[in-house]
Amino acid sequence: MVSLSFSIHPTAIVDEGARIGAGTRIWHWVHVCAGARIGERCSLGQNVFVGNDVVIGNNVKIQNNVSVYDAVTLEDDVFCGPSMVFTNVYNPRSAVTRKDEYRRTLVKQGATIGANATIVCGSTVGRYAFVGAGAVVQKDVPDFALVVGVPARQIGWMSRFGERLELPLEGEKEAVCPHTGERYLLAGRTVTLQERP
Repeated sequence: MVSLSFSIHPTAIVDEGARIGAGTRIWHWVHVCAGARIGERCSLGQNVFVGNDVVIGNNVKIQNNVSVYDAVTLEDDVFCGPSMVFTNVYNPRSAVTRKDEYRRTLVKQGATIGANATIVCGSTVGRYAFVGAGAVVQKDVPDFALVVGVPARQIGWMSRFGERLELPLEGEKEAVCPHTGERYLLAGRTVTLQERP
């Protein structure tokens, strides 16, 4: 552990060697393994598990009952809703050892994963994407995309603030976040945030 400016509840277990950034809060019955790297100002809710081969950026919120297994990376400002699930083996069998077959999962900056959603290993969730509660993600999710259902399918686009954008799934169109006024451009099946003049 690098910094003493974080808080760990007495019931939590943080293995020697884990790196935890300043201002991070680790709540009841959390287990952080020795190889984990956790950034600044994060919050790990009750009963969270963080594996050895895990990187968590700054200002990440992980709600209760989430296991962040080996081969998962969460970039800055990611939100993991209560009881959502990561996997790291695509075809697990109890009698077959597959620890050398972990598939890496990347959740990019600002993405939200709703309660009880599942992210199947090998997927990338794009910047500021929004995975609805209970969705099962089996393939990459584009930046700013809103996906729901089992399996997850895209139904729209979201702003950085988490507001639905008035855009079709594909085409050429601009939209404005109703809260911040930020402008977004859809070109084909890609949305980008436009720089302010």
